[in-house]
Amino acid sequence: MLKALKKMFGKAEGEQPQPAPTPATPVQAKAGDQEKPGRKDKPSRKPETSAAAQEGQARPPKADKPRRERPAKPVNTWKLEDFVVEPAEGKTRFHDFKLAPELMHAIHDLGFPYCTPIQAGVLGYTLKGQDAIGRAQTGTGKTAAFLISIITQLLQTPPPKERYMGEPRALIIAPTRELVVQIAKDAAELTKYTGLNVMQFVGGMDFDKQLKQLESRFCDILVATPGRLLDFNQRGEVHLDMVEVMVLDEADRMLDMGFIPQVRQIIRQTPMKGERQTLLFSATFTEDVMNLAKQWTVNPAIVEIEPENVASDTVEQHVYAVASADKYKLLYNLISQNDWTRVMVFANRKDEVRRIEERLTRDGISAVQMSGDIPQHKRIRALEGFREGKIRVMVATDVAGRGIHVDAISHVINFTLPEDPDDYVHRIGRTGRAGTSGTSISFAGEDDAFALPPIEELIGRKIQCEMPPDELLKPVPRKH
Repeated sequence: MLKALKKMFGKAEGEQPQPAPTPATPVQAKAGDQEKPGRKDKPSRKPETSAAAQEGQARPPKADKPRRERPAKPVNTWKLEDFVVEPAEGKTRFHDFKLAPELMHAIHDLGFPYCTPIQAGVLGYTLKGQDAIGRAQTGTGKTAAFLISIITQLLQTPPPKERYMGEPRALIIAPTRELVVQIAKDAAELTKYTGLNVMQFVGGMDFDKQLKQLESRFCDILVATPGRLLDFNQRGEVHLDMVEVMVLDEADRMLDMGFIPQVRQIIRQTPMKGERQTLLFSATFTEDVMNLAKQWTVNPAIVEIEPENVASDTVEQHVYAVASADKYKLLYNLISQNDWTRVMVFANRKDEVRRIEERLTRDGISAVQMSGDIPQHKRIRALEGFREGKIRVMVATDVAGRGIHVDAISHVINFTLPEDPDDYVHRIGRTGRAGTSGTSISFAGEDDAFALPPIEELIGRKIQCEMPPDELLKPVPRKH
């Protein structure tokens, strides 16, 4: 009987069961190779649908990646009736747009009953699939505006039945690592009930760890800095021909930082404009920004929020006339005598940032520095310590400070005035966020007082220059 059963299942007596064959390691396709199994059923791409194809550029070959079943959406017993927001004159509710219950649940969790002006203005166009250009300062809610548009598009349009792991459906490009991390965090909060996957790629962090994300799950929303995204793209790990929505955040800063050649390379790998939705956000609408927008968008809606009011009404602004040699004494005494607990200090150069942070730490005030020289893992740890209140002072350059969104920053101090007046507006926008009040104090020394008149011209008003009281110029006590 036993022999008969073994024979029935194809095993002779004494035979050992053979192990299951191990799948072959994926290899890069070479010229002349025959098509590899598992790729012949890959949906074909029309060459004319990519911007690269239009320019006759070759894209990196796609490596075979394992396909996996999409994760099931989390069970959601929440109902829209649980989120009651009464209509209010002059305010737009998220209920006024047709948003998925899963998305509304996340918005409810975040405590956002009404749209900010930029959200109300942008969503009216982008939810209909239109390209858009938005001008708004940081802290106005523009990140949520484009994330809600992306999530709605991805939920309304089913993904292809077959796709490769490294093919994002939405792409967000931002100029700084901190801004990428913040956008990805916001995206994770808004997608937590949707089953959509969010990934972030930034330089300064372990490449292999970021690569493992792509090998473990599909990428729906990818947030990245231009350089690191190109690294993945040129290695054939990330392909952008399935991008349905592309967002360029802080386009003016990308211009200033020289990222536009890299951004052009990235955009050439995406579908042509008109076959993808493109959203571009900038704090300023310079001629260069608008020229880029014309190249990359089709009949975009232009949404400007209070363009004349470049400095927040919720921020009280002061300028102290002080000799350069006395600036540190003034900074130390302001923080220590007033017992401030969450302060951002801006300086123009990395070496200034380092010296200020070192002196504050030596003199007993907990501080961290934030500049391009700091490794990414240390920057993230420093930002979390500052956000949690464990660190009182963050000292930053403009590049590092642009993407920092921390609630309850009570004071912003400009140790040196910025050469670009727009940077002043961004700096003081770190405080007075979300309707709260804040204070900015600028130190005008003999070396940087010339920067004050252009700032006053930009914000449309004079800032009274004061002499600091004597008690704020007392010598810093020596620590034993």
